[in-house]
Amino acid sequence: MAFFNFEDIQSLEKIYKINLINSCSGFKSANLLGSISKEGVSNVAVFSSVTHLGSNPPTLGFILRPTTVPRNTYKNIKDNGYFTINHIYEDIIEDAHHTSAKYPENVSEFDKTDLEEEFKGNHSAPFVKNSPVQMCMKFVEEVYVSSNDVMLIVAQIEELYVKDTLLQEDGLVNLSLGNVATINGLDSYAIPKFKKQLSYQRPKK
Repeated sequence: MAFFNFEDIQSLEKIYKINLINSCSGFKSANLLGSISKEGVSNVAVFSSVTHLGSNPPTLGFILRPTTVPRNTYKNIKDNGYFTINHIYEDIIEDAHHTSAKYPENVSEFDKTDLEEEFKGNHSAPFVKNSPVQMCMKFVEEVYVSSNDVMLIVAQIEELYVKDTLLQEDGLVNLSLGNVATINGLDSYAIPKFKKQLSYQRPKK
């Protein structure tokens, strides 16, 4: 096996190091976050750090890189208090990835891709049309992580839309049935397949 200690990692060439550390943690969620500015300009951006924080209340979080440069998603969330999370699926991977391009805040990524915005529910943030899982999120808090100069954005699920064919009787959302993508590293996408659902485990006697 290849071996790297901390000193090895710190001395690696920049791009190699970025790729290595972004991919070694495993497959990550592939989501499009939708938001809207005070001026009514929709924004959509790919994120690979959305994670479950708790079920009661239903809470998710994502990591935001330093705001020393303009972050349109962050600004819109702080201005309006709401945003959407939309799962990326196989048919939209290339357009979803293009939303990582740095457009000015007066340009909507919906206008630069074939992604379609969709408005529904009680809040103004745009959803990504046809995404098999869509969530409207309410901003709760931000937690600054000083050791890496990033922020954990915490948000509560206000509205949840799940394609009927994905939702099992026990409440499991079977993402494989929607060809939902994951991200490996920064720019590699995969479509995982469902293998087995196991029962709640108790200690062996």
